[in-house]
Amino acid sequence: MVILFTVTIFGGAALLFLMQPMFARMLLPFLGGSPAVWNTALVFYQAALLAGYAYAHVTTRWLGIRKQATLHLVLLFAPLLVLPIAIPHGWLPATQTNPIPSLFLAMAMAVGLPFFVLSATSPLLQRWFGATAHRAAEDPYFLYAASNLGSLLALAAYPVLIEPRWGLVQQSRWWMMGYIAWLALMAVCGIWTRGAAVVENAVEAAAAPVAWTRRMRWLLLAFVPSSLMLSVTTYMTSEIAPVPLLWVIPLGVYLLTFVLVFARRRLIPHKWMVWLLPVVVLAVLWTTLGILLGQPMEPIDCLIALHLLGLFVVAMVCHGELANDRPPRLQLTEFYLWISAGGVLGGIFNALLAPWLFTTVFEYPVTLVLACAMMPRRARITPGQRGWIRDIVWAALLGLFTAGMLAYVSRRGIESPWLSSALGLGIPALVCLGFCRRPLRFALGVAAILVAVMPGARAMTHPICLARSFFGIHQVYAAGEYHMLKNGCTIHGVQSLDPDRRREPLAYYGRRGPLGEVLTVVPPELKQHVAVVGLGAGTVACYGEPGQQWTFYEIDPTVERIARDPRYFTFLADCPADVTVVLGDARLSLQRAADGQFGVMILDAYNSDSLPLHLITREALALYLRKLTPDGVLAFHISARHLDLKSVLANLAHDAGLFALHVNYFSGREELLSGHCSSRWLVMTRQPSSLEGLDTSGYWRPPRQEDTIGVWTDDHASLFRVWSWY
Repeated sequence: MVILFTVTIFGGAALLFLMQPMFARMLLPFLGGSPAVWNTALVFYQAALLAGYAYAHVTTRWLGIRKQATLHLVLLFAPLLVLPIAIPHGWLPATQTNPIPSLFLAMAMAVGLPFFVLSATSPLLQRWFGATAHRAAEDPYFLYAASNLGSLLALAAYPVLIEPRWGLVQQSRWWMMGYIAWLALMAVCGIWTRGAAVVENAVEAAAAPVAWTRRMRWLLLAFVPSSLMLSVTTYMTSEIAPVPLLWVIPLGVYLLTFVLVFARRRLIPHKWMVWLLPVVVLAVLWTTLGILLGQPMEPIDCLIALHLLGLFVVAMVCHGELANDRPPRLQLTEFYLWISAGGVLGGIFNALLAPWLFTTVFEYPVTLVLACAMMPRRARITPGQRGWIRDIVWAALLGLFTAGMLAYVSRRGIESPWLSSALGLGIPALVCLGFCRRPLRFALGVAAILVAVMPGARAMTHPICLARSFFGIHQVYAAGEYHMLKNGCTIHGVQSLDPDRRREPLAYYGRRGPLGEVLTVVPPELKQHVAVVGLGAGTVACYGEPGQQWTFYEIDPTVERIARDPRYFTFLADCPADVTVVLGDARLSLQRAADGQFGVMILDAYNSDSLPLHLITREALALYLRKLTPDGVLAFHISARHLDLKSVLANLAHDAGLFALHVNYFSGREELLSGHCSSRWLVMTRQPSSLEGLDTSGYWRPPRQEDTIGVWTDDHASLFRVWSWY
């Protein structure tokens, strides 16, 4: 019986967490590859999980084990009506407004029913097993570890084993076959439960009710790790490395903590995590505030590891407290219901409320403060020490001390970033560490440091504009004689404030750089109609000339507002060409353009590691070629730090029979000082004569194909094969 229930609960969890990245991968082409797609999808999944847990709790209480098992076995056949999984026919997101409602609608139609049924598996099977006469039935929570282990392994297997080998259509078919096999296992479990159940409603009614204070504690202990998991995801993919491959890692860490704390034997003692939490939280806060103060920490892999360690420790403490406070088996479904509710609230706070409340990833330090407050108390409190006023006073004094240390560092003009960070943040952190035996005082101390640092951080980084949308966080900086647009850690445009250089294309787009060379050698007649995918600050408009028509395709309305605001950038206003900005996903918008309309198409959606996969597939290239003139030119900006896009495009060009050249351009010291930077570009055309004049004996070379990568299509494209940490 134990083997049967363990295998079934493991399989159901694996199906559940294979569905999540698979369907998110289907959605990404419609929403530009934004990290917010994953966070929003997680909110939907958490809400569906809550619905499944509520169904398990209510039906078990009302119907009893035997009748509930019969009902659920019938419900298991309902998802077959919507399988195999696919995007609803004709669905398009509302990208010009908030896309979240339309995203939720698509998920409800496509995966809502199977996700709801699968989400009820873990609490139901544990409750069914707990209602039997088996000797392990008194404490069935070990099955929850099996559930989370299945989730974790499925999540890890998807980008490494499944996505590189099978297309989305084949994945969906294999998933449907797996569901049918799992349905048979559930039927066996249900039949076995009906014959072995010994606990009925009369016994449940006699169980003592759970106090509301205990329920609220369960809620908060589940809220903190859920919110922190999404905060770490947003922070890592916006401030450190905007890489979709990193999206699933925080979720994997989150699931691993459930496996460890609900196992029959704990591999890591709970008290170790409680002692480690203050140290790790302060270290994470140090690096986070260091970035805000313009002192980025390196190397990137160590930085990512630290933030994942912080998530692991906090989740181990909170989930460990939940495991220690788990109720008897009769209240098992209610226990999971409150855990799920806390997870949903954490998702709602991060994915829905935080973008509206904060212009930066401020929800991250806020959640860290709350995590500190949820630590179990380690000091004995005597009656004379009771009182939260003392905690507030000590925290306020720490905040004043931190502000004083930061002012001292600023006045002394210390050049070493490590020394200034150690003095301004390290010493206050050590003082705060002395508060860790009292959770409230420690949490208030962390908050005080945060409040003391934020004004100085804003003053040092000089953001003159902060805007947050579904697609990311946009910041405009006044850096010396330049204005700079950044999305997280990626530059999306630089403009000189010198009137004589205001129309000079800077950053990746210099006239002596690759794009300038291409637009110089392209025949003038091809430049009459130019399409640009990706607006940024509008720098590419510097190449526009009178009588030409330039059409920019941009998915984020916030980016257009910034590019058109003369307080920040004037590229679009200064352009002598006829400039049009089309909002929405570029691939969907381009389908409405006339065939053969453009002589040049510049694809600038690749200057970040957050890659819209659907813009670099065989089907996308066919669309571009259809919209180009027969001798038109495609120019791809591929300055990704961790992705080898050159090989992907080389394979696509060979597959389509196109002539292609690639350049890896390095700026000299003088160019760097004048606002230019290094970049990588690749150009394609049907007619090599359109690029006649490029120095193919120098920097420009034909790109080499990579057979191991294959030809990317809408159905099959894997970042894992082209990813590098270096």
